[in-house]
Amino acid sequence: MSSKSRRARTALVAGTVIALAGGLAACQGQSLEDKGGKDSGGSKGEIVVGSAGFTESKILAEIYSKILNDAGYRARVQTLANRELYEPALEEGQIDVVPEYASTLAEFLNAKKNGPKAKPVASSDIDKTVTALKKLAAPHGLKVLAAGRATDQNAFAVSKEFAAKHKLKTLSDLGRSKQRITLASGEECETRVFCKPGLEKTYGIDIARLDPRGVGSPQAKQAVKDGTDQLVLTTTTDATLDNFGLVLLKDDKKLQNADNVLPVVNAKSAGAKEIETALSKLTSTLTTEDLINLNRKVDAERLKPADVAQTYLESKGLLKK
Repeated sequence: MSSKSRRARTALVAGTVIALAGGLAACQGQSLEDKGGKDSGGSKGEIVVGSAGFTESKILAEIYSKILNDAGYRARVQTLANRELYEPALEEGQIDVVPEYASTLAEFLNAKKNGPKAKPVASSDIDKTVTALKKLAAPHGLKVLAAGRATDQNAFAVSKEFAAKHKLKTLSDLGRSKQRITLASGEECETRVFCKPGLEKTYGIDIARLDPRGVGSPQAKQAVKDGTDQLVLTTTTDATLDNFGLVLLKDDKKLQNADNVLPVVNAKSAGAKEIETALSKLTSTLTTEDLINLNRKVDAERLKPADVAQTYLESKGLLKK
């Protein structure tokens, strides 16, 4: 996301979209200049940073917001459950910037354009993936900024006891075990190529049903720990697997593509060079190890994403003020 944590039921989606449209109507489709330029307080204008509903996205959104505030904008965070909600809002200028994952967004836009069975455009080659992403994003009015070193792939975990009982180290092992699996994940896993369809096609895993508890949520991991479910969709930067007695199964056939973190902005409302420059300072600094540590501080140490973001930026000397 990654990709991550989509729990939208029809009524909830409709209510969320209506609320979003009403709450952010003032900035819809407008450039910073249209929003009024510098306000009486000297701000360069408002920037709405979108966040998905999982820990890492919330932390990154807070980091983006604080960097943009430091650059002179009035930035705030708007959290939406999943990409199915925030990507259209980004296109419309209801939100202006989102921390994204190159391969996952590329395939999301690929499916949006060419259908769910479209030939994949993402790969382990980040340069080719970003090139494909930019081509898909541009017609939607989106500008893809440079990718950094930090990556976060989707991953699947089982309990240590389940792994020991069935001699599992890889996803191929799980397929060969012929166990019928209940998978704790987001609802979108049903159609995402990296999730249920990919696990079935690439690894021959027998997925009886999905349990929509979210991506890597405490509830999802607890369900696997308790044996209610057998497999959970999480990420390679999940810092709390040991707390639940879980272990990742190796993606030995490389179903997942490397997902480098990168900012994606609405080209009209947030395409200014100084916004790109401000966010690029973070992108060039952030590492995968940083993501793991940031997630641990929120998920394991129970600190607030905004506080974790502030401490990180100060420690890296990324704030002028």
